[in-house]
Amino acid sequence: MSRTAIAFLVLLAAGLVAPFVGYPIFLMKVLCFALFASAFNLLIGYTGLLSFGHAMFFGFAAYVSGHAAKVWGLTPELAILAGTLSAAGIGAVTGWLAVRRQGIYFAMVTLALAQMVYFICVQAPFTYAEDGIQSIPRGKLFGVLDLSGDRTMYYLVFAVFMLGLLGIYRIIHSPFGQVLKSIRENEPRALSLGYDVDRYKLVAFILSAALAGLAGATKSLAFGLATLTDVSWQMSGEVVLMTLLGGMGTIFGPALGAAVIVTMQNYLSGMGSMVTVIMGATFVACVLLFRRGIVGEIEHRWKNRSAS
Repeated sequence: MSRTAIAFLVLLAAGLVAPFVGYPIFLMKVLCFALFASAFNLLIGYTGLLSFGHAMFFGFAAYVSGHAAKVWGLTPELAILAGTLSAAGIGAVTGWLAVRRQGIYFAMVTLALAQMVYFICVQAPFTYAEDGIQSIPRGKLFGVLDLSGDRTMYYLVFAVFMLGLLGIYRIIHSPFGQVLKSIRENEPRALSLGYDVDRYKLVAFILSAALAGLAGATKSLAFGLATLTDVSWQMSGEVVLMTLLGGMGTIFGPALGAAVIVTMQNYLSGMGSMVTVIMGATFVACVLLFRRGIVGEIEHRWKNRSAS
């Protein structure tokens, strides 16, 4: 059995017992942001595209999912699906415009489009502006399983996270994923081999947007809330921090980075604005001491030890 398979089994076992030893609400927040960071990592870590606007997919899907559950009365699975599809749709339009550019120009296009989506969320009637969508009902999964209990809802969030992470693992280990890695390493060479580079980047962008939307839609149901914070540029910055801290281009690194950041925000909240200072200092320390991120540095040292 490979180390990755063992890691997935350990993660599964830990996730199943976690709500009995930890606070389910906190754990659900960690899982939602872990999936969000993993979705972002699919784009930057394996395709080499830096997006500064990924919060538009996370936040807009949260709004759509919350509106679908509260106003349209859809069941949780349909509400989450609606949010995910809306994020994929925005990802298709954004990606079609952005993949025509490279480097900092790509990042700036995504940031500009994200600010446009933020403005739409401020003005659109269904988002309720600064108030956001509140008291979103969790409902009954497939019309049968009541999700009102925190522990029951946690297991749905955990199932979504595991399926999302396994889906990302399958994508990057498929022939499609290998092409993405070749584009990341040497785009001109991939182009010379006959690959339609823009098409591959667009598909990767849409997949990343859909998975980020899946995280946002699940989060809105778990917490019964969708606000402008979810779609703000600060959220886009946080997911970059989570990914780099945990380890860009690794399977479990972004999830670990998300867990570290969310834990710091939760348990240091009493310190006010000092939380951002501590997060910044943590990031600087990570860059200086663990340039590949926490998991990336562990994997690198493990490979060196095995080689010697």
